[in-house]
Amino acid sequence: MRIGVDARHLPAGRGVARYLQHALAALAARCPGDELVAFVPGRAPVAVPDGVELRRSALPGRALHGLGAATGRPALERLCGGRLDAVWMPAPAPVGLDGSAPLVLTVHDLSFVERPGDFTAYERLWHRAGRLRRLARRAARVIAVSGATRDALVARWGLDPARVDVVHEGPGTPVAAGSDPPPGPPATAAPYLLCVGALEPRKAPELLAGAYARARARGLAAELVFAGEGRLAARLAGRPGVRVLGPVDGPRLDALYRGALAVVAPAWLEGFGLTPLEALARGVAPVVADLPVYDETLGDGAVRFPPGDAEALADALLRVAGDPALRAAVVAAGRRAIAPLTWEACADGIRAAIERAVAA
Repeated sequence: MRIGVDARHLPAGRGVARYLQHALAALAARCPGDELVAFVPGRAPVAVPDGVELRRSALPGRALHGLGAATGRPALERLCGGRLDAVWMPAPAPVGLDGSAPLVLTVHDLSFVERPGDFTAYERLWHRAGRLRRLARRAARVIAVSGATRDALVARWGLDPARVDVVHEGPGTPVAAGSDPPPGPPATAAPYLLCVGALEPRKAPELLAGAYARARARGLAAELVFAGEGRLAARLAGRPGVRVLGPVDGPRLDALYRGALAVVAPAWLEGFGLTPLEALARGVAPVVADLPVYDETLGDGAVRFPPGDAEALADALLRVAGDPALRAAVVAAGRRAIAPLTWEACADGIRAAIERAVAA
C-alpha cells in the first residue's frame, strides 16, 4: 500500500513527534512492502526513518494547512504525491483533504475539549478552524491511544465505538523484561527529580513546582529539573532548587531519564502518558497523577497521587526520593506492566486500522 502521512509534527520534537517518529520507524521495518510518504511543510530540518519518503513544501505549516482547512486546497493527498491507498494523520489538526483516499486519524486526548481554558486564544481558534470533531467523524477509522481516550471520543464527540481502534503506544526505549538498561551518564552531580514535556497549564508544571517547594521545606534533598518548553517556563525558572533546561532530546534526554531519582507526570489529563513508560523502560520509577489511563498502562508500576493535590504530591516526592526499596519495587511492577507495550505492536495496530479503512 502507498500511505500518505501528515508529518507536520516531526520538527517540533514534542509528544506527537516522538509518537510519530517511533511509529513510522516500526511501520517501515515491519511493512517493507508499503510505501510511506511523509509530508512536512516549512524549511525546518527534519529526519525521517529509513524506508520513508519525505516530501516538503516551502510554505510554513500554519499557512498551508490553515488554507487547506478553509478551502480544501491544497489537499494533503496531493501534497503527498497523490495515488494513495490511505492517509494517516497522527493527531487531529487543520488540514485540507480531497477524499481520494480513506483517512485514518489518531487521537491522543481531548484536552482541548475538556480543558479549553488551558490553551491560548490563538490555540483555541486553531482548534476551531480545524473542525476537529468533523474531521474525526469523517475518518474511515479513528485510532485512540488508550481505552480512556476511546471513551472520551464516544462520550464527547459521539463517535461510533465500532469505528474506533485502541492502539497503545510503546515506551521510548523498550527493554527486555527483567533486563537492566545500559547505564547513562548523570545529568548533574546532585540527585534530581525529572519532569519531561510541554510547560503548559494542562501538564500542571506549576502544581509540581509548588509541591516540590513544600517537599523541599520538609527536607527533600533533590533538585527539580524540567525538560521542555512552553509559556509557563518563565514562571518556573529561578525558583529555589528548580532548573528549566528547555527542549531536550536524543542522548541527552536519555541520560536525563537514566540519572533521575524519579520522573514526575502531574498532568490534569492524559490520553496515554508516554513519559512514565519512558522512565520505566530505563529503570526509573514514575510519580503520576492517579488518572484512569494508568490503570491500563502502568498498574502498580507508579507512585500515584490524586490529581491536583499539591500536598499529596509533596508526600509522594518525599516517599519516592527517600526510599530506594520503594523505587525498585515500582520499577519491577512497572516493567511487568509495560512489557506488552511495544512500538512493534503499535505499528501492527496502526497497519490493521489502515487495512480496515481501505477495505471499508
